[in-house]
Amino acid sequence: MPSQEHMKQALQTYVDAFNAGDAAAVCDLYADDAVIEDPVGKPPISGRAAIEEFYANAIAGGAKLSLDGPVRGSYGNRAAMAFTIDVPGMRIRAIDVMTFNADGKIVRMDAHWGPEDIES
Repeated sequence: MPSQEHMKQALQTYVDAFNAGDAAAVCDLYADDAVIEDPVGKPPISGRAAIEEFYANAIAGGAKLSLDGPVRGSYGNRAAMAFTIDVPGMRIRAIDVMTFNADGKIVRMDAHWGPEDIES
């Protein structure tokens, strides 16, 4: 199981790489068979090609991320972060929970946000 330090650093790298426009670096945090459910309740996307497209589109759309507090670890293989996504004309407040495999790669991302978490 990855350490809390590893998981927290991975989520910080996620935010930093995303804001730098580096979709490849974000995708490198994921296992090849990872699943993203963003937001929870929508059909998930899975696999490397779909994840690469997801992040390329988000970055191209001008989204920027800012943490609302420190990344949180767990006694298990998950870490979470509360953050704000600023997209031109809209702001979304979200909490992402990432599940990691034994190799320290993200195997699942669950994004928790809903209609009331969107500001225009």
